[in-house]
Amino acid sequence: MDKKKICVVVNSLGGGGGAERSSALLTKMLDNLGYNVHIVSVLKDVDYEYAGSLLNLGELKEKDNSIKGRLNRFFIFKNYLKENQFDFIIDNRVRQSIIIELFTRRILYKNKNIIYVIRSRKITKYFTKSMFWGGKRIFRNAYAYVGVSEEIRDEISNSYKFKNVIKINNPVEIDDNNSSTEEGIDFTEDYILFYGRLSDEVKNVSLLIDAYKISQLPEENIKLLILGGDGKDKDMLKYKANSDNINFKPFTNNPFPYVKHARFCCLTSRYEGFPRVLIESLSVGTPPVLSVECSGVSEIVVNEYNGLIVENYNKQALAGAMNKFVLNKDLYTTCKQNSRLSIEHLSLLKVGEEWSNLLNEKR
Repeated sequence: MDKKKICVVVNSLGGGGGAERSSALLTKMLDNLGYNVHIVSVLKDVDYEYAGSLLNLGELKEKDNSIKGRLNRFFIFKNYLKENQFDFIIDNRVRQSIIIELFTRRILYKNKNIIYVIRSRKITKYFTKSMFWGGKRIFRNAYAYVGVSEEIRDEISNSYKFKNVIKINNPVEIDDNNSSTEEGIDFTEDYILFYGRLSDEVKNVSLLIDAYKISQLPEENIKLLILGGDGKDKDMLKYKANSDNINFKPFTNNPFPYVKHARFCCLTSRYEGFPRVLIESLSVGTPPVLSVECSGVSEIVVNEYNGLIVENYNKQALAGAMNKFVLNKDLYTTCKQNSRLSIEHLSLLKVGEEWSNLLNEKR
């Protein structure tokens, strides 16, 4: 029996984002399950390991992004879908342009089994800002809509009234992440860690910096290490930090040695989907301290069991949580001991079974 052919469409396979890493993991998971996997990437960045055949439209975009170049990429994509006759197209892209998505849905995806993946609580990034066009015209009647958290799933169902809306969490490579911690790092001091894209309107690293400065950690000689790419707010955040206790390191596609050696990891986002920084931190035995009460967090972290959850936008509460993890040794040890066990249900094998069930449903 021939393998089912799956086309995974992504914005990119790199750039330091959790959504991109999750999309790359999806290709590996499907490949492990025996599917014939193809990837179409809109942008050229490839930082994360993936599985399958890659059509990198981003490389063509770099060479020619004129109107002619865009039309050329459109027809290359169209012909690629026609030649391969995929059983399913799993679209992980951010989808904000009504015009682009109208052409994509009516021409590229016409009469195809489309699965839309929604990886952020800011759902309008995935269904355009227009409820009418997004909910009633362009994206209706897909094979399935996959939200990566319960809150995202419920919001899609309630706001757009789509059928076949399900939740499948992001997976984590528990064994691979632990083996990846063996690389050395060029930072020898005691530290807490933030890693991710330096976009303050989403990640709110400013809050983390403010909370760290008023915490007891500087007095305890515990540094704040910020591991991120050249996001648009990098210079602003460096200026705001203005301290020898706060250090910046460039993006790396293997953050796990830094995660493993951190006292704990911090997440201060304004909104998320199903935060990779949490499950990756827990997978290598490093408990997280959080300032967020947003999508996905309560599905991952149980307060004072495998981490701490505090009120968002409250630097005093966040600083207090930092102090608590440093000064309360028993609490810290408990959370550290429970960390890896608490996310075993998110292994590639377990989450892969959920994807396999979806792709093999009798309709």
